[in-house]
Order: sequence, then structure tokens, then C-alpha cells
Amino acid sequence: MRFFLEFSYAGTQYHGWQRQTNAISVQEVMETALETLIKTPISLVAAGRTDTGVHARQMFAHFDAEMESRALQNLVYQLNQFLPQDIAIHSLKQVQPEAHARFDALYRTYKYHIVKEKTPFGNEFHYFIKTPLDLQAMKEGAKLLLDYEDFECFSKSHTDVKTFLCKISHAEWTNSEKGYTFTITANRFLRNMVRAIVGTLVEIGLKKKSVNDLHNIIMNKNRSEAGYSVPAQGLFLTKVEYPKSVFL
Repeated sequence: MRFFLEFSYAGTQYHGWQRQTNAISVQEVMETALETLIKTPISLVAAGRTDTGVHARQMFAHFDAEMESRALQNLVYQLNQFLPQDIAIHSLKQVQPEAHARFDALYRTYKYHIVKEKTPFGNEFHYFIKTPLDLQAMKEGAKLLLDYEDFECFSKSHTDVKTFLCKISHAEWTNSEKGYTFTITANRFLRNMVRAIVGTLVEIGLKKKSVNDLHNIIMNKNRSEAGYSVPAQGLFLTKVEYPKSVFL
């Protein structure tokens, strides 16, 4: 039987989702918990691979196991008792035998949080920028992203991927008294893509680059022309959407 786990985590203490040889990851901690509780080897396949320090408000992973209905009913509670405080399990659902947490995902949404004032609280969940940003220019830059599909310029250098094509369906900046939030939705993301986009749009907001520069950066497909990658701690995976057909 195949199952989808829905969960969230604070990524501060982990070297990303994926197992590492010499560092602790979310995947390792969760697989260890599952194997301890259901007493069988478990391999989790997640909807994405968040980097070191990145958080997830909603993440899914699938695994295969044979479980009785009573064990299945109690597993969410048991996992939450067993796992550390910074990982929370929200649901466990049986899915179609061929359902895939990564490849069947239709869209993923990320949010990036920036605060305007220094604070001693929650610094592992946002990025502090002292200088005021030109929000209107950043909004224009975000809107421009919807006109393109090749985002090689925002991909981590020397990444082994078959295509740099991504369909962005939503990209928006919002402003509040405390700071700025960037929201972006796409069918897929390249490694480091969101942080590179945010860094480039922030440079537009700081008037170091223009919206027209963004057009040239995307067309030239050169990572060195784009802006810096903002720190990981402000980034959250917030939503993963699947077709209803994957669930039983």
C-alpha cells in the first residue's frame, strides 16, 4: 500500500529535506521515526527538496508499507509524540499505488518574508532589510515573471537538470506594517530559484537594478547577471496541490 504523509517543519536545525552523509536532515529524522514505529524499512519521497534552513508549512511525502487499519489510525498521533517539536504530522492518507509525491504535484507555492525593523524575535523565520524598498517596482518585476518560462538565470550554477522551463502562475508582493511578503506559485522550481528571484527583485526595490534589467537577465540566461540569493531563513514552502485522482 502507498501512503501520503502531510507534514510541516521548521528547517532551522536541518541541512534541508534530503538525507546527507554527514549532516542531519528532515528526511532522516522522519524515516527513523517511521521505521521505529512500524518496524519496517521506510523510504520517503517528498514533493520537493528544501535547502538548509528553509521551512515548510505544508509538505507531502509518499512511502510504501503494509499496515493494519488500527495501526494506520494511530500512526499520526504516535509520530507526533515521537518526532521533535520542529516537525509536525498533519495527516496520513492511502493513495493510488502509482501516486508520486513529487511528480504528481500540480503546483507548489512558496512565500518569502522580509521585515523592516530589527527584532530579537523570530529571526530564523524572516530576513531583515533596513533600507526602504520600492514596492511598486518590485511588484512590476514580479508581474514580468509571468511572461517567461525559461528561468536558467535563477538556477543554481552547475545544476544537473534536464530543463529550465517552469510555468509561474502567480507572483506577488504584499506589504504590511512589519514588512514585505513575496508569494510565488509554479508547477516546478529550480534549485535556489525562489531565493534568486527574491534577491533580484530586492535589488530592483533598492534601485540597484531596473525592471528592464530583469527582462535582459531572463533572456540572457546567465546566473551571474541576476541578483544575490537571499538567506534561507525567510523562505517557506506553503502549499502543494495534487489532482484528486491520486487519493483513494
